[in-house]
Amino acid sequence: MWSDFKKFILRGNTIDVAVAFVIGAAFNGVVQSLVKDLITPLVSAIGGNPNFSAYFFTLNHSRFNYGDFLNSLISFLLIATAIFFLVIQPINKLVAYANKLKTPTDPTDKKCPECLSTIPLAAKRCAFCAVKLPVKTKA
Repeated sequence: MWSDFKKFILRGNTIDVAVAFVIGAAFNGVVQSLVKDLITPLVSAIGGNPNFSAYFFTLNHSRFNYGDFLNSLISFLLIATAIFFLVIQPINKLVAYANKLKTPTDPTDKKCPECLSTIPLAAKRCAFCAVKLPVKTKA
């Protein structure tokens, strides 16, 4: 049982998930600070009150703090916006640029003219239908 546990812990994806969790927790602090210290004051400078926690209503002696919900909703939307524009968009552009720089590789296989199965380029006969393939000579 101990060796199975050791194999499980030392598998690559388990360690990757653990590292991603730690990095995500650290990144969460950065994003929270960005929204709380930079974006929320900017929004409150434009729109007025940045804190809605005092807003509530009472119904049958029950207090509904809809202001806290509004704070959480606005915070979520600001965080999602910050992540999208400051992380997702730049990474997508970087990946698109990297993919554009890649040269296409030469094909290593072809379709059989008889049965349309995929076979290696150097094949002289189809492995599926045994038809003899024309030999192409290099010009």
